[in-house]
This record gives sequence, C-alpha cells and structure tokens, in this order.
Amino acid sequence: MNRTLRIEPLTRDAFAPFGDVIALDGARHFPINGGTTERFHDLATIDVNDAGGRPLVNILRGQPRTLPFEVAMMERHPLGSQAFIPLGIVRYLVVVAPAGPFDERQLRAFSIEGREGVNYARGVWHHPLIALDAVADFLVIDRGGLQPNCDEIELAQPYRLAFEEVVAT
Repeated sequence: MNRTLRIEPLTRDAFAPFGDVIALDGARHFPINGGTTERFHDLATIDVNDAGGRPLVNILRGQPRTLPFEVAMMERHPLGSQAFIPLGIVRYLVVVAPAGPFDERQLRAFSIEGREGVNYARGVWHHPLIALDAVADFLVIDRGGLQPNCDEIELAQPYRLAFEEVVAT
C-alpha cells in the first residue's frame, strides 16, 4: 500500500496546533541599544523546566535527504519543547502529529524555505530533521536533565512525502 502525505507550505496558523513558527515576518519588534539593533521579541515558548530540566543550546548538522522520502517513525519529547532554527537559508521539511496518543490520521507535513524555524510544543510527535538539497546547520534549543525525554515509535506502514501537484485549468 502506497500512503502519501502531502507537503503543505508552513504558516503560523497551520502550524499552531504543533507549536510556534520562528520567523521575523509578523513578529513583535522594537529598537534597542540606542537604536543600533532591532529586537524581534518572544518568538517561541521554550518549555523545558519541569522535572529538573534545563535549556540546552545545540547545533545539529542535517545531511540532505532526497524525495521521495518515506516517513517510517516518529518521536516526541514529553518533558519539553524543541526549537529548530536554521543558521542559513535552507529548505527542509517537518512532519508532525498532535501531542497525546499517536494518531496517524492527524499527520501533517510542512515545507520550509529560507530562515524560518519551528518550535515543537511539549509532547508533539515529529519526524527527525529532514534537510533537503544540501547539508544544513540548525541551532536547536531543547531540554536537558537526568530524565529521558524522547519517545520513538515505528509506523505500521510508512508514508511517502510528496509535494502537492498544481493542476492547470
């Protein structure tokens, strides 16, 4: 059986059930430091402090993947959020499902191009990093602590990622 998950463009509204879009467009901003710097303020809800957690700042280097790509597993972080912010202009995909018991009927896939990042809310199911086209570095803010904070599941059957085809009328 070939199950296809259509990739849609990332928007704040479409991604809201899964966390935050980290982007300058539409963000609250104001000048600081005597007007020499523009501050884009409070771009994501970083949630890592429960159960003795602390914020970790990491850099991940994603190897490029090619399409078609099969999603065969998902993961979640039940004790904290996880933010991915590209350190350059990149193209990548995110695959998500709502927090709670995993429900494959609610899987969504988003395409991101440029400098936009995402912050997965606590417990949101997501696929590990899917960089496209080239090696890509990401600043990642997530939770550190003594308790394990990653659950993984294998899908009974994989989903194939595919971009929506535009049909001319």
